[in-house]
Amino acid sequence: MSDHFETEFTPRNIVIKGNKKIDITPNVDFNGETGVCSISGESHHQNEREFYLPLIQWVRDFIRTKRPVEFNFKLTYFSTSSSKQIMTILEVLKNYEDNDGKVVINWYYPSDDDEIREEAEDYMQAVGIKLNLIEF
Repeated sequence: MSDHFETEFTPRNIVIKGNKKIDITPNVDFNGETGVCSISGESHHQNEREFYLPLIQWVRDFIRTKRPVEFNFKLTYFSTSSSKQIMTILEVLKNYEDNDGKVVINWYYPSDDDEIREEAEDYMQAVGIKLNLIEF
């Protein structure tokens, strides 16, 4: 006779303090308990894929919990390579939303930077996901 246990997997929190010394990396705060995630600051690391891969995997792991997720992007600068990784995160979230997952994405942009706002608009069109555009 086998025992059946119900377990709930909750990804651990990820907190990364941004670095501006050698490679420019953003601040990251992914909370596995609340589902509130933020990426802020600047992002133009030499190896963006290596930096973002664990973050993308975390998002994939988190959405398996079937809980709501809130993403807050507050980037003041990001490279083309970072943009591709952000696009991947948004695609994962869109897939989750399409499968009845609850997703809120807030995209904060500096009031004096139309490029970052326009980038968000491009993401919305390319991925087909709603971003709440919030000026700061």
